[in-house]
Amino acid sequence: MKLHRRAVLAGSFAGSLAAGLLPGRLLAQGDGLIRRPIPSTGETVPAIGIGTSRRYDVAPDSDAVAPLRETVAKFASLGGTVIDTAPDYGRAEEVLGRILKETGLREKVFLCSKVAARGREAGEAQIAQSFRRLGTDRIDLIAIHNLIDPQAQLPLLRELKDKQRIRYLGATTWAEGQYGDLEALMKAEKLDVIQVNYAVDARKAAERILPLAKERGIAVMVNVPFGRERLFTLVRGRDLPPFAAEFDCKTWPQFFLKYVLSHEAVTCPVPGTAQVRYAEDNLGAARGRLPDAAQRRKMEEFIDGL
Repeated sequence: MKLHRRAVLAGSFAGSLAAGLLPGRLLAQGDGLIRRPIPSTGETVPAIGIGTSRRYDVAPDSDAVAPLRETVAKFASLGGTVIDTAPDYGRAEEVLGRILKETGLREKVFLCSKVAARGREAGEAQIAQSFRRLGTDRIDLIAIHNLIDPQAQLPLLRELKDKQRIRYLGATTWAEGQYGDLEALMKAEKLDVIQVNYAVDARKAAERILPLAKERGIAVMVNVPFGRERLFTLVRGRDLPPFAAEFDCKTWPQFFLKYVLSHEAVTCPVPGTAQVRYAEDNLGAARGRLPDAAQRRKMEEFIDGL
């Protein structure tokens, strides 16, 4: 995705320059980041986060950590807080833990991880490992990764919440084939947060999952809002449609993120973010206007027509 995004951003920034807008000014517009509530408590979080899958799976003592550290620091300096990781993301938890320690940013970050184990004993061991890797005694959110053994893990997460080791619990998926199971879990259990895949060209979650989350008072984090490489490949070499200016959109990444964020049930997309300029650009989607219902339809029609 890095190559595709680089090419897309180059075209978007060139268009901004042609219009007399310097790239550095794109993030200076608006009165700050849009924030969204977590319904179970009313706590609000900035509406764009960071995902660490793949990109943060590097050797913790390697030079590859430096740009990630810079990215997290810039993200936090611009007001971002939500960072999502998982034990299944290779060395990402350890790398993130080191970054948070070195930058002193732990208390400024809304830290999210997951449990992907079968059976209570395995879940306990994996969660203990996450605490060690992340270098913290409190994790804001732990979710059941890809709905793996919720019968064993939900009671464990509730105990951790009662002990104030975690603040929120939830469940995740990135596969439409799991939507039926996710829907059943959302109806049967009290969850604070779900995480689900949703994008302008992958809208199935909006049929039942997102409305149910709103009905049940469950916050929604969105993974793969760029469809991994899919959306950047689709628009590579194309200009933004003129109507994008109607909702303060300057780049293709902002186009994709503003679409996701404009759904009333969505709390916070967590796009993979491993470079400073991507953190800056992504957070721009949480500033200014968001598309309304008619504009959302135009966005869908535009993407569907490519």
